[in-house]
Amino acid sequence: MKWDSSLYDRQHSFVFNFGKDLLGLLNAQAGERILDLGCGTAHLTQQIAETGAIAVGMDASAEMLQDGRRLYPTLPLYEADAAKFSLADVGADVPFDEVFSNATLHWIPNAEGVVRSVYAALKPQGRFIAEFGGKGNVALLRKAARAALLELTGRDIPDTFYFPSPAEYATLLEKNGFRVEALWHFDRPTPLEGADGAANWLRMFGGAIFHGVESDVREAACLRAQELLRSSVLYSEGAWTADYVRLRVVARRMSQ
Repeated sequence: MKWDSSLYDRQHSFVFNFGKDLLGLLNAQAGERILDLGCGTAHLTQQIAETGAIAVGMDASAEMLQDGRRLYPTLPLYEADAAKFSLADVGADVPFDEVFSNATLHWIPNAEGVVRSVYAALKPQGRFIAEFGGKGNVALLRKAARAALLELTGRDIPDTFYFPSPAEYATLLEKNGFRVEALWHFDRPTPLEGADGAANWLRMFGGAIFHGVESDVREAACLRAQELLRSSVLYSEGAWTADYVRLRVVARRMSQ
């Protein structure tokens, strides 16, 4: 999926701003080797590096990484697939102390591939700290987009997001050699900027909803979905709110 990195930073900065809270759980220490999986434009990678940790960023989007390299030219940033990356893919010859991921894992249907790759990238007892969309995330936005597509095309197209329940994700981690130390599943109503906040959200993040849809139909669906949502709880007095539900996890790779 191709990303509009300028729109991401300009109107959806809440993605990495909320990630600052997750950095508290990471509690990076000087000298630790930390992989930021799904680093985007590398704002959080830079904050990790400022602690004195050795921070490496990885993302599948060349567009995001291009902006990250422009903003933070000294950071090591690599393009790789989170579901099948190796240490060599991120310029490493020894495992990481920690893998950190903010607002990325819901984009990757091959969740087991991600967990196995993270396991292989960590040293024994290394930590995996992540936050992403959980079960119920953006349910109203997704429903409206799907209804708009059905109305415009006659096709009912399921999205490809991965929004697991806490039990589902804990089971996946434990199956693949992790001990879950903490897990949270919580609502996070998120204000969206501008009069077209819902349509802009769908323009930015609708790739998993509008896959295979022509660009003109996609734009029409964004606008129609926004109209359908004006009577929902997401719209009040000219302001939009996204119905975010997050899953946050701290897990540790077990020793072999």
